[in-house]
Amino acid sequence: MADLFSGLRSLTAHSVEHSDQIAWAVGSIFLVEMVRDFYHLLSHHLPLLQKLHSWHHRAYKKDFTPVSADVYRQAQLYNDAPEAVFMMVVMAIAATLTQTPGLWVGVLYAAGFLLAAVGRSRGLFTATDLTHEPGPLTDTPGRWRVNRTGHWRHHFDNTNAYYAGLFPISDQLMGTALSLKGKTVAVTGASGTLGRALIAELGKQGAKPIALTTSPDANIPGATKLISWQARQESELRDAFQKIDILLINHGVNVMGETSPTAIQKSLEVNALSAWRMMEIFLESVDNRTGRATKEVWVNTSEAEVNPAFSPLYEISKRLIGDLINIRRTDAPCVIRKLVLGPFKSELNPVGVMSANVVAKGILFLARRDFRNIIVTINPLTYVLFPIKETAQAVYFKFFLKSAKKRNFVETQTESWQDV
Repeated sequence: MADLFSGLRSLTAHSVEHSDQIAWAVGSIFLVEMVRDFYHLLSHHLPLLQKLHSWHHRAYKKDFTPVSADVYRQAQLYNDAPEAVFMMVVMAIAATLTQTPGLWVGVLYAAGFLLAAVGRSRGLFTATDLTHEPGPLTDTPGRWRVNRTGHWRHHFDNTNAYYAGLFPISDQLMGTALSLKGKTVAVTGASGTLGRALIAELGKQGAKPIALTTSPDANIPGATKLISWQARQESELRDAFQKIDILLINHGVNVMGETSPTAIQKSLEVNALSAWRMMEIFLESVDNRTGRATKEVWVNTSEAEVNPAFSPLYEISKRLIGDLINIRRTDAPCVIRKLVLGPFKSELNPVGVMSANVVAKGILFLARRDFRNIIVTINPLTYVLFPIKETAQAVYFKFFLKSAKKRNFVETQTESWQDV
């Protein structure tokens, strides 16, 4: 009996050890990709590596077709091959020092990139990797994996951002998953408390903020341009949207406890329908050449999507625009982010407990880390309830919605409102 128990313990220990090595083998793929991202980061800051890496950036045109066969081969030899060697060496040292056999899978994984780079440098085969395939951009930047559109941004949007090769977590940690530098960002509700704070913070991030406001005489410090607009005239912004990279929809109204037909119409029009029309018109400006990579829509929906705001019409209208956004996300031509904000102090909410400046900083901090649902609140329930609601609704919409290739927009009469 003792021998039987001893044998079982030995078999169990062997099984556990075997499972650990399998886990290390799978994890080694992630680790070696992090090594690649580190090498890439160094290649933009160390002069010697910069010289080698410059071949990689010179090798492609804006549609990822090679500039020439010779330059493409040189890029493989001077950038891709040394990168793969670095990955192999680091993983081999880690496997040897830790005596973890599973890490050698990472070495073999990196060796595949080395063989591919050498083969391409010799003209043995011309097929490129997935993130550099030529042609128009057909997808939005990947959330969990770096795709061709996401990597395009590193080449042609900002070479000092978007360093990740496969898993975007390295960019998310460094705050380089979204670059705002040089981006033209239009903010609605710009004359309100949060609008002014966002304009100021965007300027600090190197963006070019444009104020979209229903108060044409407003003085908004930091805005590079002021565009006046009115409700139900969103179509007049179509030409302006062609030159805007990010549309930040931030206008809204809170009628508190009112229940009159006028209050209902105003809440739905301002908080939901106007935002929806504006978003759809902006999405028309997104093209397959660069728009899918550089354009985005951010919409301030509020945590009223999942929590009471002690203002029923505000909650109803905000939940409506939140649901419409989730529907549109199923086939949107660019990234659409939600700003899920708690109560901040403003003219329309004098009892708010958060500072608009702090909220604005939090929004941009999370945006640069590619959060698609940006939650900034002091309410812990929102961080739990909102992801559950979004996930459940996304699954539901995936099964019961069909993508629409063309959308028609209904334009109605003008109505103005107060910025928030």
